[in-house]
Amino acid sequence: MIAMIALFSISNANATITNPQSVNLSIDKQIVLSTDAFESNKIDSKLNAVFENYFLLKDELVKTDGVTASAKAKLLSTSLSAVKMGELSKDVHKVWMKVMKNVMADAKGISATKDVKAQRVLFVSLSKKMYDLVKVAKFQTPVYYQYCPMANNGKGANWLSKENAVKNPYYGSKMMTCGEVVETIK
Repeated sequence: MIAMIALFSISNANATITNPQSVNLSIDKQIVLSTDAFESNKIDSKLNAVFENYFLLKDELVKTDGVTASAKAKLLSTSLSAVKMGELSKDVHKVWMKVMKNVMADAKGISATKDVKAQRVLFVSLSKKMYDLVKVAKFQTPVYYQYCPMANNGKGANWLSKENAVKNPYYGSKMMTCGEVVETIK
């Protein structure tokens, strides 16, 4: 794993942040520190694209649009392939290694069909793995983990949303608001 390094110049006691990668403090010493603490709350842009494409897919399932959901799942697959594991933080990398194959398989499965019912079955599994990932990756805004007790043939199923309001991807307009927020991930 490549550690990012920030360079601090020290002179006097004033501190001015001019760039998130370097901080000018003041005195005549240079201190090299890891920026993991600064970067741990920022999500990698490629990983951000994975989450954004998941949310777009979820929205198409809410609309019960199998054709567009298939296209959004293809975008999700593409964004998954673009993530560079070596650039992920240690915690995110560990979860990524556990979920990547299943997430990719689910995304490809959804993209391979236009049948919304089949897409929703795969979305149950996809959402479980995406939850594991979002818990460690710290998405830029709150993410709502939602649950419908009737989905998945009465077994219940979860999904992630950027909105607090429930919009059910498993039933669409038939039962749009069936479900509840069970966790807010910040």
